[in-house]
Amino acid sequence: MKSTIQECQKRNIYNMSKKALLIIAIAISVVACNQTTEKVKEVKTAYIDTSELMKEYTEAKDLEAKYKAQSEEKGRQLEAEINRFKQDAANFQSQAQANGQEWAQKRGAELQKREQQLGYAQQALAQELQQSSGVEMDSLVSGVKKFIKDYGKEKGYDYIYGTGDAASVLYAQDKYDITKEIIKALNEKYKSSSKSEEKVEDKKEEKK
Repeated sequence: MKSTIQECQKRNIYNMSKKALLIIAIAISVVACNQTTEKVKEVKTAYIDTSELMKEYTEAKDLEAKYKAQSEEKGRQLEAEINRFKQDAANFQSQAQANGQEWAQKRGAELQKREQQLGYAQQALAQELQQSSGVEMDSLVSGVKKFIKDYGKEKGYDYIYGTGDAASVLYAQDKYDITKEIIKALNEKYKSSSKSEEKVEDKKEEKK
């Protein structure tokens, strides 16, 4: 009889131990899940539409306008030369028969040489503008990257992704889009730096 009671007690203790272990295991898993959730919540992420950024960033627009004006100004001079060449080429066709074969060969060689020179001038102008604008644009992009890096640190972001032509984000909720914030901050910085440069220039003029 005693042995039966003892066995029952042992079973009860064993079952209670199993239940206790199960409760502890569940508690641990709940804590682990909560910790994981907390860690996920701690990650602060955002993305920037880089195409939109470069369209709306004032310095980038100023740079584009600057080289567009240079292209038009230098292009006008070249265009005048091209128009003169076209007129001379048209006159050559009408005058060739009247002036004879020798004149036509000599004049034709001159026109060919001018056409080549104009082609070289066009290429040289395009390369000059591309190189000079490329250097400034590279500098601008480097400045934007540095600004975003500093902005991310200041605002406590863990990740800031970029979308656009070279997209690195395939999907993100709109609430993570900080493009407008960055554009506003960059434009404010550029505006203040432009004012500082104007003051320096004014002081230089006053000294003169």
